[in-house]
Amino acid sequence: MIQLQHVCKTYGEGENAHHALRNVNLTIDDGDVFGIIGASGAGKSTLIKVLTGVYSKDEGTISMEGTPVQIRTTQDALKAGISTVYQEITLCPNLTVAENLYIGRTKGAFTNWRKMNADAKKLLSSLGIPAAPTQQLSSCSIAVQQMVAIARAVDMECKVLILDEPTSSLDEQEVEKLFKLMLDLKSRGVGIIFVTHFLEQVYAVCDRITVLRDGKLVGEYKIAELPRVQLVSKMLGKELGDLSEIKTEGAEDALENAEVVYEASGLSSAAGVRPFDFSIRKGEVNGFTGLLGSGRSESVRAIFGADHVSSGTVKMGGKPVKITSPLAAMKHGISYLPEDRKRDGIIGDLSVRDNIILARQVLDGFFHPISKAKAEKYAEEYIRLLSIKTASTDTPIKSLSGGNQQKVILARWLLANPVYMILDEPTRGIDVGTKVEIQKLVLQLAAEGKSVTFISSEIDEMLRVCSRLVVMRDRQVVGELRGSDLNQSSIMKTIAGGEQA
Repeated sequence: MIQLQHVCKTYGEGENAHHALRNVNLTIDDGDVFGIIGASGAGKSTLIKVLTGVYSKDEGTISMEGTPVQIRTTQDALKAGISTVYQEITLCPNLTVAENLYIGRTKGAFTNWRKMNADAKKLLSSLGIPAAPTQQLSSCSIAVQQMVAIARAVDMECKVLILDEPTSSLDEQEVEKLFKLMLDLKSRGVGIIFVTHFLEQVYAVCDRITVLRDGKLVGEYKIAELPRVQLVSKMLGKELGDLSEIKTEGAEDALENAEVVYEASGLSSAAGVRPFDFSIRKGEVNGFTGLLGSGRSESVRAIFGADHVSSGTVKMGGKPVKITSPLAAMKHGISYLPEDRKRDGIIGDLSVRDNIILARQVLDGFFHPISKAKAEKYAEEYIRLLSIKTASTDTPIKSLSGGNQQKVILARWLLANPVYMILDEPTRGIDVGTKVEIQKLVLQLAAEGKSVTFISSEIDEMLRVCSRLVVMRDRQVVGELRGSDLNQSSIMKTIAGGEQA
């Protein structure tokens, strides 16, 4: 149905060139559910964008049913029979289901509305989609909206349907409905490319799977012949026999009798995290680990109150507390360095000084402004303490490197003097030297009595810093590792589903 040969895509030039795709080959047959999986930065999104005409490939060929095609625009992709349904719904919520199905394909004022609604009803019925043609799309569940987007693609006679993380916002029942529709389309001969981070779903619905890593094709496998633990190994680039066990720093035995600083029972949130229990002791560094999309960030956002908490009880210092917002968390001594520093961490147009004092000012209240002299003193102290490279305290933070921006956010929370710090991907996208500095700082903070939850996509880094790891898969806790079990082999087996996976 579709074949890619030696497809390459590079961003930038010279020393700054980033090879997003390198000589990628793959073949999708008609009636084939084909999974594409890989860790963050593996090249999945770039591959989809090349296939759908968002980006133009630099080298290689794309063929449909044996005939080479040029896909330079999204219209070229549609004409070739390639349709995409993205994670974020790209339909119009203010229009009816029928209008969304046929938007752009009618004749404006001359539209035969009765025929359009009748055709929509027939299409929805044939695909088993529980929606009425005249129903406003916004009144449908996210799952039904996804199905309407798929129905639109099918009615446009797509030969290949790309589903990009379609289940990330769905519950289990909705996922089942979507899978039923996918299998129906498969029986009709539609080739489906399914991109997801959920391992269980890959094994539930795919026939074959391609693994990408660092823009390269690791391999293509029949799903029945690839145990889950091997799939995790291929994604991370670590073969089980080659894994080195790294000793964690810190005396775990001494922590057993330390005070429990934070304790949650049955905590869950509107972001889809299933209820979990969690605690951390004074001076402990623990972490959440799992593949991207496993629920690591959603779990710590629930702890910090950044997402709406839907269930659970929380204690701090043994006393029940309510943490329903970030401000409430801050007032109880919890700080949170977010995964996406540019979107959720820094305020780009503000100075380094203003970014550093932000959390402290929020806690003091804006009716008690920090004087400029005091703010300058705080900023200079933490610039020196964390070796932040900046021309001055007045420099806009957006002009700093990623590593120095991260240090500024760390300084912000250290100035607020929390008892419990949550650091989500604090070393992502920064140089090796700065990574080591931040790792040492985390261990130093723990030695001084602060509790730290540390999250990183790099397992080696987690093992260097954490004395206990909570393992997640598909937005639920599937295990907890400590002591002699704290090694890459155990982590990968737990992520994959145990010894038998």
